[in-house]
Amino acid sequence: MYKKLFLTVALVVACIQSNAQLLIHEYKPVGEANPISPCVFCADPTAIDYKGRLYVYGTNDTQQYLKNGKTGGNGYGDIRSLVIFSTEDMVNWTFHGTIDVGKLCSSWGWRFAASWAPSAVWRTNAEGEDEFFLYFANSGGSIGVLKASSPTGPWISPLTKPMIDGDTPGVKPCNWIFDPGAVVDENGTGWIAFGGGDPQPTGSSLWPGNSRIAKLNASMTGLDGSAVNMPAPYLFEASELNIIGGRFVYTYNTSWSDRNDWGSFTGNNGQPAPSTCSMCYMVSDTPLVPESWDYRGEYVPNEGNFNMGWGNNHTHLHKFKGKYYLFYHSTLLEQSMKNEGAMNSEASGYRSIGVDLATVNENTQTINKMTLTRNGVDAIGNINPYELQEAETMATCGGISYEDFTNISKNTRISTLGNDASRNMQVKMQTGAWILLRKVEFGTNGASKIMVRAKGEGTIEVRIGRKGASPIATFDISSSEMSDFTVDVDANKLHGQKNVYIAVTSGSDVYLDAWQATEALPDAIDAISGSKIVKSESYDLSGRRLPDAHQHRGIVIEQYTDEKGVKHSRKRR
Repeated sequence: MYKKLFLTVALVVACIQSNAQLLIHEYKPVGEANPISPCVFCADPTAIDYKGRLYVYGTNDTQQYLKNGKTGGNGYGDIRSLVIFSTEDMVNWTFHGTIDVGKLCSSWGWRFAASWAPSAVWRTNAEGEDEFFLYFANSGGSIGVLKASSPTGPWISPLTKPMIDGDTPGVKPCNWIFDPGAVVDENGTGWIAFGGGDPQPTGSSLWPGNSRIAKLNASMTGLDGSAVNMPAPYLFEASELNIIGGRFVYTYNTSWSDRNDWGSFTGNNGQPAPSTCSMCYMVSDTPLVPESWDYRGEYVPNEGNFNMGWGNNHTHLHKFKGKYYLFYHSTLLEQSMKNEGAMNSEASGYRSIGVDLATVNENTQTINKMTLTRNGVDAIGNINPYELQEAETMATCGGISYEDFTNISKNTRISTLGNDASRNMQVKMQTGAWILLRKVEFGTNGASKIMVRAKGEGTIEVRIGRKGASPIATFDISSSEMSDFTVDVDANKLHGQKNVYIAVTSGSDVYLDAWQATEALPDAIDAISGSKIVKSESYDLSGRRLPDAHQHRGIVIEQYTDEKGVKHSRKRR
């Protein structure tokens, strides 16, 4: 009897394990928010927020990884594109593809070399139009600019040459003309900082002499006057600018040199010498006056023993929905892949963007010292499943790839990833591949249907809560074109807040484009209670949208969103 019971339990456990093992292992843990992308190597982050969404741009390390045949060190020299991600909740990120900088700057000829370390800003111009600008390091010798009318493009190069180079007034001598950091002040005026490298012959370890700041002209595509040298102690790279409490805040990465001359710096405000390769900051009211800069010390010490691949870094401080976040890069994804045997041991230096909460006093422009974490940040919102969700939106994944990435080969001189936003992309999935969306809010009514937009031959399952859960919806996909497949689900099992897995359990070369749920309607006529209506739409029983001031007779279906972002439906007369 005991033997039979043991065998029965063993078979049940084996079935559960087999079910769980159907899905490919992830390299970004399910419960962690860092790095922001589970499968794209990217670095040198910058960000803008626009209409309630945060857009993050970075250096496309994946391009170098693929060019190197997925092995060897990251030399950066073949990176000619930038990546774009966005989020509303800080844990589910949408990949918007890449900006093919090499193609956009083809008119530069020999002057174009690479695209690293972008800095993004936007403004509303005198004509009332929103304009977006991306400044980037053209290798270590100059700085270029791209322009667009939306945060995802399409982008153009407004110039036929770099915006800043060695002939720009005030730049020389500057060893590395790169790593721009831009900001737009309250008057709509743009500013840009840049520079780095080993000390000038007339400089020292303490004062390398390579930091520059300048005012941008009215078009934001050139300088208004000469660049000015800033006294940034131990500056090496990674310039960024913020305006906090009406004052300019300049951040940068320090060098590897010794700190023996720290005692000669009388303006250190009692701060100890910064650790090598740490992130420091300075504050000023008048950025073009070198003597006005007030050194404040380091806010992220060198954490080389943190096992995050910490070395030279590049941070971006950004306030989004009332909280300050610090974006940076590490090699967490690379390390995870190596630990799982999924990456060549000789591959190195392929970075990933992470984010942690920062504590900033806006009145004193003080950035508290912080420690970078694997867990990252918590969600500040929920995903609405009743709106169309792109397949490129996810918290983590296993075994997926973006179709456009296959367009890069070792023999391609310039990137062919394109400038398209996510609606023109799709996720390629093999058997066992999956994506996870955290904190999907199905509301009190729950979902009655789920639709996936896909093509290929195979089976797609939707699982709730964990990878090994039984599917709540199963789709048999058979289509050579992108098509919508819809199945009914039990609303009693799909309500409230859930973590959602969308997985391919059979088939190969299945492409997922988007998904969406349909909210279940209540069985009886009910009233709204205890919720403030933010948005409301009405439909007749045939599904036709009714105008706001309608005089429709009979039963009406009203769909509304409450102040928490949860979508509801009710019937009324």
